[in-house]
Formats: sequence, structure tokens, C-alpha cells
Amino acid sequence: MKITAHSYVRNGITYGYPFVESIRSVLPLCDEFVAVVGDSHDGTRKALEAIGDCRIKIVDTVWDEQIRTAGRIFALQANTGLDHVSGDWAFHIQADEVLHEEDLPLVKEALEKYRDDEEVEGFLFRFLNFFGDYTHYGPSRRFHQHEIRITRNDPHVRSYRDSQGFRIFQHPERQWEEKGRKLRVIPLEARIFHYSHVKNPVMQLKKRAAFVSRYGPDEVVQQYLKENEGFNYRDYDYLKVFRGSHPAAMKEFIAAQDWQFDYDPSRNDMSPKEKIMRLLERLTGRQFFIYKNYKILKK
Repeated sequence: MKITAHSYVRNGITYGYPFVESIRSVLPLCDEFVAVVGDSHDGTRKALEAIGDCRIKIVDTVWDEQIRTAGRIFALQANTGLDHVSGDWAFHIQADEVLHEEDLPLVKEALEKYRDDEEVEGFLFRFLNFFGDYTHYGPSRRFHQHEIRITRNDPHVRSYRDSQGFRIFQHPERQWEEKGRKLRVIPLEARIFHYSHVKNPVMQLKKRAAFVSRYGPDEVVQQYLKENEGFNYRDYDYLKVFRGSHPAAMKEFIAAQDWQFDYDPSRNDMSPKEKIMRLLERLTGRQFFIYKNYKILKK
């Protein structure tokens, strides 16, 4: 059994992505790692080379600045990674996602167990979405709590929408014209530590503006910057305190935190509908009507 991980990054240093830590977190599981590197100007490629692991294969790309629809550029980069996968399984880890070392044996065991079971097309991971700092995370429906991060190496598997997840397309070369079929997956207890909303506020604003630019014209970005003179980390419904351990690969990254985040539950921006759904969640322990881009297999 061969396992290939793949990721993409562009100007990862400029926007504060823990992309080196991300790669290091999955390397113990991999036979090879495909790093798709966009045309960066901040030393991102050199940082990848400095990891010094022969399993890492760098694929250079140039991002098309004319692609400003629905974050499609991200899916195209993820698809480039998929196109270079040579393993039986493809592990997609994004530049702000880190796998905890405690979960490596669990993942390896699952891949070996279902290697020859063609009904299993992928694996679903739990997400811990950190917000504001490394102590608070978002457990609500605003954050994706589960996502597919491992798929079979199948040419019909393509990154879906803005690379949030994956689907199977009958004609992969025309995936934007198809709805695609949801993958049949096995849910794992393995955790993805997601650090998209954990940066110095100044850097977070720059990162967010760059992200917004992939969903519309420059006017959209300028409007966003006008409405957000300084990133204040107030766009939340409710957060919880994380009392566990972060991945060891993140130790130095976390120690370098140079800002203070103060969580005030009373300043949430929950809509009436969200308040009702939150009440239901408290009463039942379940989240209702959440979006699921997958079909869970009962095995």
C-alpha cells in the first residue's frame, strides 16, 4: 500500500500559513508528498525545500489572475495535486491544517483495513476550527465540523467547489458542468486542527482580502477592506475553550503568538434562526440540517 499526501500553497509566509508544520504532520504516514506551489514571492518554495525530505515532490504552478469565480482557483490547485498522486490513497492536507501525531496510527490502520474494499471511496475527518487564538475553537454550524481528507487515487475524483471537499465526476475534464456524485466514506475519529482564523489581526486581514479576491473582482476586495479597517475577530456565534493538546509540529508556531484575543460571548452576532438552532443543539446534543458533502458508509 502506498500513501501520497498532497497540498497547495502560495505566499504561505506572507499570509502566515503553517504550511511547513502541516506537511511535517503527515509525512510519517506518507510514501510521498506532492506540494503544489503557486508563483510566490516570499520564500515559500525555499521553505519547502529546506524541509529536506526526499519524499516531497514540488510542482510549480502559476495562478490565473482572471479566475475570480467561487474560489475555483483553489480547486484547480488541489486537482493539480491529485494529478500527481501515485499512491493507492490520496491524503489532502491544506496549508492551514495540521494532523495530530496521536492520530497517525488510527489513520494508517483504516487505510490498511479498507485498501481492497472498493465500496470505500474516502475517509471523513473531524475538524477543530480554531478562532482568534489557539485556545478557542468554533464548534457551530458556521464551521465545517467534518470533511473528506483522504480519497482513493481515482481520476474521476476531483476537488469540489473551492476545494472544500471532493466528488466523483463522470467527465472530470468538464467537472464545472456537472453536479458530481458524493463519495462514500468511512468516518474517522482522527482530527484535523484547522488554523485558518488564527493569525495576528493585521496579517489575518491581508490573508482574508487575498481570499476574497478569488470570489469576485477587485471592487469586491476594496469594499471588504473599506468595511474592515482592522480585523477584530468579532464575526462569531459562539466558541468553546480547547483543553487538549495541539499537534507537536505546531509548538514553535503557537509560541510565536504576538496578539491577544478576548472572547466575549455577549458580543456574538447570532441571528434569530441561529439562536434557535443553538438551543436545539443544547437540548439534543446534535446539530440539525448541516451540509454534508459525503455519504457515510455503515461498516
